[in-house]
Amino acid sequence: MVVLGIESSCDETAAAVVRNGNTLLANVIASQVTVHARYGGVVPEIASRKHIEAIVPVILQALEDAGMGITGIDGIAVTRGPGLIGSLLVGLSAAKALALALRLPMVGVNHLKGHVAAAFLMERPPEFPFIALVVSGGHTTIYRVEGFQRFTILGQTRDDAAGEAFDKAAKLLEIGYPGGVVIDRLAKQGNGKAFSFPRAMRESLDFSFSGLKTSLLTRLKKRGVPFTPDELPDLTASYQEAICDVLVEKTLRAAEMTAAKRVVVCGGVAANSRLRERFYTEAASAGIEVFIPPPVLCTDNAAMIAVVGTHLLKAGRKDGLDLNAVSRWPMAES
Repeated sequence: MVVLGIESSCDETAAAVVRNGNTLLANVIASQVTVHARYGGVVPEIASRKHIEAIVPVILQALEDAGMGITGIDGIAVTRGPGLIGSLLVGLSAAKALALALRLPMVGVNHLKGHVAAAFLMERPPEFPFIALVVSGGHTTIYRVEGFQRFTILGQTRDDAAGEAFDKAAKLLEIGYPGGVVIDRLAKQGNGKAFSFPRAMRESLDFSFSGLKTSLLTRLKKRGVPFTPDELPDLTASYQEAICDVLVEKTLRAAEMTAAKRVVVCGGVAANSRLRERFYTEAASAGIEVFIPPPVLCTDNAAMIAVVGTHLLKAGRKDGLDLNAVSRWPMAES
Protein backbone atom coordinates (compact mmCIF):
# COMPACT_ATOMS: atom_id res chain seq x y z
CA MET A 1 0.00 0.00 0.00
CA VAL A 2 1.29 3.45 -0.97
CA VAL A 3 0.02 6.32 1.17
CA LEU A 4 0.30 10.06 0.67
CA GLY A 5 0.78 11.84 3.99
CA ILE A 6 -0.12 15.51 4.53
CA GLU A 7 0.92 17.54 7.60
CA SER A 8 0.09 21.17 8.42
CA SER A 9 -0.49 21.28 12.17
CA CYS A 10 1.71 24.28 12.94
CA ASP A 11 4.21 26.16 10.78
CA GLU A 12 5.55 23.51 8.41
CA THR A 13 3.74 22.39 5.28
CA ALA A 14 4.71 18.81 4.52
CA ALA A 15 3.84 15.95 2.20
CA ALA A 16 5.36 12.49 2.00
CA VAL A 17 4.89 9.21 0.19
CA VAL A 18 5.36 5.98 2.16
CA ARG A 19 5.07 2.38 0.99
CA ASN A 20 3.74 -0.30 3.37
CA GLY A 21 4.22 1.92 6.39
CA ASN A 22 7.97 1.41 6.51
CA THR A 23 9.58 2.58 3.26
CA LEU A 24 9.97 6.31 2.70
CA LEU A 25 9.70 7.22 -0.99
CA ALA A 26 9.53 11.01 -0.63
CA ASN A 27 9.54 13.55 2.19
CA VAL A 28 9.04 17.26 1.41
CA ILE A 29 8.87 20.00 4.06
CA ALA A 30 8.31 23.72 3.48
CA SER A 31 9.46 25.56 6.60
CA GLN A 32 8.13 28.93 7.77
CA VAL A 33 10.97 29.60 10.23
CA THR A 34 12.24 32.72 8.47
CA VAL A 35 8.70 34.13 8.29
CA HIS A 36 8.01 33.80 12.01
CA ALA A 37 11.53 34.59 13.25
CA ARG A 38 10.84 38.33 13.27
CA TYR A 39 8.00 37.75 15.78
CA GLY A 40 9.92 35.34 18.01
CA GLY A 41 7.23 32.67 17.61
CA VAL A 42 4.52 31.29 15.35
CA VAL A 43 1.75 33.71 14.36
CA PRO A 44 -1.29 31.47 13.62
CA GLU A 45 -2.89 33.71 10.97
CA ILE A 46 0.36 34.04 9.03
CA ALA A 47 1.00 30.30 9.35
CA SER A 48 -2.40 29.51 7.81
CA ARG A 49 -1.82 31.81 4.85
CA LYS A 50 1.62 30.34 4.19
CA HIS A 51 0.16 26.82 4.26
CA ILE A 52 -2.32 27.87 1.56
CA GLU A 53 0.54 29.06 -0.62
CA ALA A 54 2.66 25.95 -0.11
CA ILE A 55 0.28 22.99 0.12
CA VAL A 56 -0.18 22.22 -3.59
CA PRO A 57 3.49 22.69 -4.61
CA VAL A 58 4.62 20.53 -1.68
CA ILE A 59 2.24 17.69 -2.58
CA LEU A 60 3.26 17.82 -6.24
CA GLN A 61 6.96 17.81 -5.28
CA ALA A 62 6.48 14.77 -3.04
CA LEU A 63 4.81 12.85 -5.84
CA GLU A 64 7.58 13.84 -8.25
CA ASP A 65 10.28 12.81 -5.79
CA ALA A 66 8.55 9.47 -5.31
CA GLY A 67 8.61 8.95 -9.06
CA MET A 68 4.87 8.55 -9.40
CA GLY A 69 1.72 10.41 -10.27
CA ILE A 70 -1.27 10.81 -8.01
CA THR A 71 -2.80 7.70 -9.58
CA GLY A 72 -0.10 5.62 -7.89
CA ILE A 73 -1.48 6.46 -4.44
CA ASP A 74 -3.73 3.97 -2.63
CA GLY A 75 -4.84 6.25 0.20
CA ILE A 76 -4.38 9.59 1.93
CA ALA A 77 -3.42 10.24 5.56
CA VAL A 78 -3.73 13.77 6.93
CA THR A 79 -3.07 15.35 10.31
CA ARG A 80 -6.40 16.10 11.97
CA GLY A 81 -4.98 17.38 15.27
CA PRO A 82 -3.79 18.43 17.73
CA GLY A 83 -2.53 21.75 16.41
CA LEU A 84 -3.51 25.19 15.19
CA ILE A 85 -7.02 24.95 13.75
CA GLY A 86 -6.38 27.35 10.86
CA SER A 87 -3.24 25.48 9.84
CA LEU A 88 -4.84 22.05 10.19
CA LEU A 89 -7.78 23.04 8.00
CA VAL A 90 -5.49 23.77 5.05
CA GLY A 91 -4.01 20.28 5.00
CA LEU A 92 -7.36 18.70 5.75
CA SER A 93 -9.05 20.58 2.89
CA ALA A 94 -6.35 19.48 0.45
CA ALA A 95 -6.71 15.87 1.56
CA LYS A 96 -10.49 15.97 1.18
CA ALA A 97 -10.25 17.47 -2.30
CA LEU A 98 -7.86 14.74 -3.45
CA ALA A 99 -9.91 11.99 -1.83
CA LEU A 100 -13.09 13.22 -3.50
CA ALA A 101 -11.59 13.82 -6.93
CA LEU A 102 -9.66 10.55 -7.06
CA ARG A 103 -12.10 8.41 -5.06
CA LEU A 104 -9.39 7.47 -2.59
CA PRO A 105 -9.84 6.49 1.06
CA MET A 106 -8.78 9.19 3.50
CA VAL A 107 -8.00 8.95 7.20
CA GLY A 108 -7.33 11.60 9.86
CA VAL A 109 -4.25 11.00 11.99
CA ASN A 110 -3.27 12.12 15.48
CA HIS A 111 -0.12 14.23 15.16
CA LEU A 112 1.38 12.85 18.38
CA LYS A 113 0.91 9.24 17.29
CA GLY A 114 2.70 10.26 14.14
CA HIS A 115 5.75 11.34 16.13
CA VAL A 116 5.93 7.92 17.78
CA ALA A 117 5.42 6.17 14.43
CA ALA A 118 8.42 8.00 12.94
CA ALA A 119 10.57 5.35 14.64
CA PHE A 120 9.12 2.75 12.26
CA LEU A 121 10.83 4.46 9.34
CA MET A 122 14.23 3.70 10.86
CA GLU A 123 16.38 0.99 9.30
CA ARG A 124 15.70 -1.19 12.35
CA PRO A 125 12.39 -0.19 13.94
CA PRO A 126 11.38 -0.99 17.54
CA GLU A 127 9.13 -3.86 18.56
CA PHE A 128 6.08 -3.44 20.78
CA PRO A 129 5.80 -2.88 23.68
CA PHE A 130 8.06 0.08 24.44
CA ILE A 131 8.22 3.32 26.38
CA ALA A 132 7.88 6.49 24.29
CA LEU A 133 8.89 10.00 25.26
CA VAL A 134 7.05 12.49 23.05
CA VAL A 135 8.84 15.77 23.59
CA SER A 136 8.16 18.91 21.57
CA GLY A 137 7.15 22.56 21.81
CA GLY A 138 3.66 21.71 23.00
CA HIS A 139 3.99 18.25 24.52
CA THR A 140 6.17 16.36 27.00
CA THR A 141 4.62 13.01 27.82
CA ILE A 142 5.82 9.49 28.63
CA TYR A 143 3.70 6.65 27.24
CA ARG A 144 3.73 2.90 27.40
CA VAL A 145 3.02 1.84 23.83
CA GLU A 146 1.63 -1.62 23.09
CA GLY A 147 0.47 -1.02 19.51
CA PHE A 148 -0.14 1.71 16.97
CA GLN A 149 -3.42 2.54 18.72
CA ARG A 150 -2.62 1.43 22.29
CA PHE A 151 -1.10 4.16 24.45
CA THR A 152 -1.05 4.53 28.24
CA ILE A 153 0.15 7.77 29.84
CA LEU A 154 2.78 7.25 32.55
CA GLY A 155 3.83 10.87 33.03
CA GLN A 156 3.18 14.28 31.52
CA THR A 157 4.04 17.93 31.95
CA ARG A 158 2.03 19.91 34.47
CA ASP A 159 2.79 23.25 32.84
CA ASP A 160 5.30 24.12 30.10
CA ALA A 161 6.56 21.55 27.62
CA ALA A 162 10.31 21.07 27.21
CA GLY A 163 10.32 22.70 23.77
CA GLU A 164 8.43 25.66 25.18
CA ALA A 165 11.07 25.99 27.92
CA PHE A 166 13.77 26.18 25.25
CA ASP A 167 11.87 28.77 23.20
CA LYS A 168 11.04 30.95 26.20
CA ALA A 169 14.67 30.91 27.35
CA ALA A 170 15.91 31.99 23.94
CA LYS A 171 13.37 34.81 23.92
CA LEU A 172 14.41 35.98 27.40
CA LEU A 173 18.07 35.92 26.36
CA GLU A 174 17.27 37.50 22.97
CA ILE A 175 19.47 35.02 21.14
CA GLY A 176 17.22 34.13 18.20
CA TYR A 177 14.52 31.80 16.90
CA PRO A 178 13.79 28.90 16.94
CA GLY A 179 15.02 28.74 20.52
CA GLY A 180 15.82 25.04 20.72
CA VAL A 181 18.08 25.15 17.68
CA VAL A 182 19.94 28.26 18.87
CA ILE A 183 20.46 26.90 22.39
CA ASP A 184 21.64 23.54 21.05
CA ARG A 185 24.25 25.30 18.93
CA LEU A 186 25.51 27.64 21.68
CA ALA A 187 25.55 24.93 24.34
CA LYS A 188 28.02 22.79 22.39
CA GLN A 189 30.73 25.30 23.33
CA GLY A 190 29.69 25.59 27.00
CA ASN A 191 30.03 23.93 30.38
CA GLY A 192 26.76 22.38 31.53
CA LYS A 193 27.77 22.67 35.19
CA ALA A 194 28.68 26.36 35.15
CA PHE A 195 25.26 27.57 36.36
CA SER A 196 22.77 26.00 38.75
CA PHE A 197 19.17 25.47 37.59
CA PRO A 198 16.34 23.54 39.29
CA ARG A 199 15.14 20.06 38.37
CA ALA A 200 11.49 19.88 39.42
CA MET A 201 9.41 16.87 40.53
CA ARG A 202 12.39 14.51 40.68
CA GLU A 203 10.41 11.74 42.43
CA SER A 204 7.53 11.74 39.91
CA LEU A 205 7.22 10.70 36.28
CA ASP A 206 5.46 14.00 35.63
CA PHE A 207 7.33 17.08 34.42
CA SER A 208 7.35 20.77 35.29
CA PHE A 209 9.46 23.32 33.44
CA SER A 210 7.83 26.58 34.54
CA GLY A 211 10.16 26.85 37.54
CA LEU A 212 13.18 26.44 35.29
CA LYS A 213 12.03 29.31 33.11
CA THR A 214 11.31 31.44 36.20
CA SER A 215 14.76 30.66 37.55
CA LEU A 216 16.35 32.03 34.39
CA LEU A 217 14.12 35.12 34.47
CA THR A 218 15.01 35.77 38.14
CA ARG A 219 18.71 35.41 37.36
CA LEU A 220 18.40 37.94 34.53
CA LYS A 221 16.54 40.45 36.72
CA LYS A 222 19.05 40.20 39.56
CA ARG A 223 21.93 40.61 37.14
CA GLY A 224 20.42 43.72 35.59
CA VAL A 225 22.40 43.54 32.36
CA PRO A 226 22.40 40.97 29.52
CA PHE A 227 24.82 38.06 29.54
CA THR A 228 27.83 38.60 27.32
CA PRO A 229 28.49 36.47 24.21
CA ASP A 230 31.32 34.78 26.14
CA GLU A 231 28.95 33.80 28.96
CA LEU A 232 26.07 32.54 26.83
CA PRO A 233 27.57 29.10 25.96
CA ASP A 234 27.93 28.16 29.65
CA LEU A 235 24.50 29.57 30.52
CA THR A 236 22.67 27.79 27.69
CA ALA A 237 24.58 24.55 28.29
CA SER A 238 23.57 24.60 31.97
CA TYR A 239 19.94 25.38 31.14
CA GLN A 240 19.88 22.65 28.49
CA GLU A 241 21.42 20.15 30.91
CA ALA A 242 18.63 20.78 33.41
CA ILE A 243 16.06 19.88 30.76
CA CYS A 244 17.98 16.83 29.55
CA ASP A 245 18.48 15.56 33.10
CA VAL A 246 14.79 15.21 33.86
CA LEU A 247 13.83 13.93 30.40
CA VAL A 248 16.41 11.14 30.45
CA GLU A 249 16.05 10.30 34.13
CA LYS A 250 12.25 10.01 34.13
CA THR A 251 12.00 8.15 30.81
CA LEU A 252 14.54 5.51 31.80
CA ARG A 253 12.90 5.19 35.22
CA ALA A 254 9.56 4.57 33.47
CA ALA A 255 11.21 1.84 31.42
CA GLU A 256 12.66 0.21 34.52
CA MET A 257 9.36 0.45 36.41
CA THR A 258 7.50 -1.32 33.60
CA ALA A 259 10.34 -3.74 32.75
CA ALA A 260 10.49 -2.31 29.23
CA LYS A 261 13.66 -3.01 27.27
CA ARG A 262 13.03 -0.48 24.52
CA VAL A 263 12.58 3.30 24.56
CA VAL A 264 11.53 5.57 21.68
CA VAL A 265 12.37 9.28 21.91
CA CYS A 266 10.51 11.45 19.40
CA GLY A 267 9.15 14.92 18.70
CA GLY A 268 10.94 18.13 17.80
CA VAL A 269 13.10 18.30 20.94
CA ALA A 270 14.41 14.81 20.14
CA ALA A 271 16.51 16.51 17.45
CA ASN A 272 18.57 18.14 20.24
CA SER A 273 22.12 16.78 19.98
CA ARG A 274 22.80 16.72 23.72
CA LEU A 275 19.54 14.91 24.50
CA ARG A 276 20.32 12.28 21.87
CA GLU A 277 23.82 11.81 23.27
CA ARG A 278 22.57 11.46 26.83
CA PHE A 279 19.90 8.92 25.89
CA TYR A 280 22.23 6.73 23.85
CA THR A 281 24.84 6.68 26.62
CA GLU A 282 22.61 6.24 29.65
CA ALA A 283 20.16 3.82 28.07
CA ALA A 284 23.05 1.56 27.09
CA SER A 285 24.33 1.62 30.67
CA ALA A 286 20.87 0.59 31.88
CA GLY A 287 20.61 -2.24 29.35
CA ILE A 288 17.80 -0.48 27.50
CA GLU A 289 17.70 -0.13 23.72
CA VAL A 290 16.87 3.40 22.55
CA PHE A 291 15.36 4.39 19.22
CA ILE A 292 15.55 8.03 18.07
CA PRO A 293 14.52 8.91 14.49
CA PRO A 294 16.84 11.07 12.35
CA PRO A 295 16.38 14.79 13.16
CA VAL A 296 14.38 15.41 9.96
CA LEU A 297 11.83 12.86 11.18
CA CYS A 298 11.75 14.30 14.72
CA THR A 299 10.49 17.71 13.68
CA ASP A 300 7.05 17.97 12.04
CA ASN A 301 6.83 15.94 8.84
CA ALA A 302 4.26 14.06 6.78
CA ALA A 303 6.13 10.76 6.59
CA MET A 304 5.19 9.94 10.17
CA ILE A 305 1.54 10.74 9.38
CA ALA A 306 1.62 8.37 6.43
CA VAL A 307 2.95 5.55 8.63
CA VAL A 308 0.02 5.80 11.06
CA GLY A 309 -2.38 6.28 8.16
CA THR A 310 -1.17 3.09 6.52
CA HIS A 311 -2.01 1.01 9.59
CA LEU A 312 -5.40 2.67 10.00
CA LEU A 313 -6.31 2.15 6.34
CA LYS A 314 -5.19 -1.48 6.42
CA ALA A 315 -7.42 -1.98 9.46
CA GLY A 316 -10.39 -0.68 7.44
CA ARG A 317 -10.55 2.81 8.94
CA LYS A 318 -11.88 5.49 6.59
CA ASP A 319 -13.02 9.01 7.43
CA GLY A 320 -15.68 10.95 5.58
CA LEU A 321 -15.55 14.39 4.00
CA ASP A 322 -17.19 15.82 7.11
CA LEU A 323 -14.02 15.18 9.15
CA ASN A 324 -13.07 18.32 11.06
CA ALA A 325 -9.84 19.57 12.62
CA VAL A 326 -9.36 19.51 16.40
CA SER A 327 -6.98 21.64 18.44
CA ARG A 328 -6.78 19.03 21.21
CA TRP A 329 -6.91 15.29 20.67
CA PRO A 330 -5.82 12.94 23.48
CA MET A 331 -4.11 9.78 22.28
CA ALA A 332 -6.66 7.54 23.98
CA GLU A 333 -9.51 9.07 21.97
CA SER A 334 -8.07 8.49 18.51
